[in-house]
Amino acid sequence: MKDVSKISTSVGKADCPLYAEAERLADTLQRTLPSFRVHKIPVLPSEWERWLEFTCNKNGWKHEESPLIWRELVEQGGKGMFLGGYNDFVDHCQVYYGVTSKIPEDEVETIVAENLETQLSLAAEEQHRLSLIHPCNVWITGALCLTSQILIPTLLSDEAFPDVQTVALHLLHLSGDEEEMQMLKLDTEDLALSLLHRVTVHTDLEQAFHEAHVIILLDDFDADSENESDEARKQRVKDLSERYREYGRLIDGRADKEVKVMVSGVSFVNTRCSLLVESAPSISSHQFVAIASQLVNEVRAVLAKKLCVMPSDVADVIVWGNISGSFVVDLRWAKVFNYPGAVRVPSFYSQPVLRVLYDRKWIETEFKPLVRQHREALLSTTGRGAAISATNGILQVLKGWHGAFGPDEVFSIGIACTDLFSLPHGIISAPVTCTEGKWSLLENVNVEGKMLDELELCAEELQQVWNNTHKNDLLLTKYCLKLHSAYLLCRFLFFLTI
Repeated sequence: MKDVSKISTSVGKADCPLYAEAERLADTLQRTLPSFRVHKIPVLPSEWERWLEFTCNKNGWKHEESPLIWRELVEQGGKGMFLGGYNDFVDHCQVYYGVTSKIPEDEVETIVAENLETQLSLAAEEQHRLSLIHPCNVWITGALCLTSQILIPTLLSDEAFPDVQTVALHLLHLSGDEEEMQMLKLDTEDLALSLLHRVTVHTDLEQAFHEAHVIILLDDFDADSENESDEARKQRVKDLSERYREYGRLIDGRADKEVKVMVSGVSFVNTRCSLLVESAPSISSHQFVAIASQLVNEVRAVLAKKLCVMPSDVADVIVWGNISGSFVVDLRWAKVFNYPGAVRVPSFYSQPVLRVLYDRKWIETEFKPLVRQHREALLSTTGRGAAISATNGILQVLKGWHGAFGPDEVFSIGIACTDLFSLPHGIISAPVTCTEGKWSLLENVNVEGKMLDELELCAEELQQVWNNTHKNDLLLTKYCLKLHSAYLLCRFLFFLTI
């Protein structure tokens, strides 16, 4: 009998008699050959086919029955050497080791029963362990976009989720490439983030938003090309609108009733958020917000350049109106640090922006066009929005929502506004604070005169976009009514002829 150092692996269905016999023969080899080792892996019958297909594809083997046995080539450092099934293993042991074994039938039945009972018990224990874990379910749509890929590594932090033990991250990209989604999943798992419980990827809406606690929607509208026709553009706007209506319906029926929903991007941000609110009537409208932080940061950058300071030195800028269109910049509370005036002041000392920025003509005529140019310059160069800035805005709002900042911290975000300066109801960017996870408009804020006129124009623009998104629905409804009327008329005429 040869005493050769070898490691063999035997895998089979837990209820398979041949696997039980192979297991017993491997035990005999292990007792008689001091250098022989065996790995025995029983698999539940319900999981066997999937496990066998995956293993054979991975190693380039062809095998259809239980058990599957191979030799680990430890010394050579290569992949396992395929032996085959039970009969192949018996022949190998007899020829190579001179060992045979015949097991009584009743003993085989005992081993089969023990294997199956053990595996069922282990599966039940694992299910129980998983049932004790209640992760925070975070969904990200448009998961293959650059903003998502920058957001994921920084999202799962104690500041963003201070009272959460684990996070289940669900990545959705409709009609996304399956291979790309799997690669994104692997990349995310390789981050080894302490809060991350599991990652799932989805390319359809079959499982979308189940028990979701946080939803970040990054699906945006970008023209395919500069030569895109008006009809093609209208169709893509219509498709995006219908997608967000479907999102809203699914959120309404599947998500947690305290879900936090954030809409980010460049185009139709207010309108996309409004479509969600309209389609999810059972969830409070104040749980839906449109991220305006990116626009606020662009305003700060333009102001900082004018004042010769860093953008981080400009604070408390407020933006009203349409995040993706006409907006109003409110500088009444804005302040600047480290301003290089005639008298140098400590770095912690701030001054009102309107006190140090004397050029009122610049504010009234050049300021907002420069902000728009700031965004358009990036879009024309890269063909997409500022992903890093968008990521930062999402994180700031999420941290504020979870209480990372004080109750006096002011944000500009799009929220559902009712009776706001007699403006139409809808998602409008406005100054808000967050207390105990609830957003509320900043108190004692008055808008009047020219600023109110500009804000009314913003609201009219949003109302026009909203009406356009419903125009196609109205035409379709009228068309369906006409068809129904024609159908009833045909039936009536048919009965008259009988």
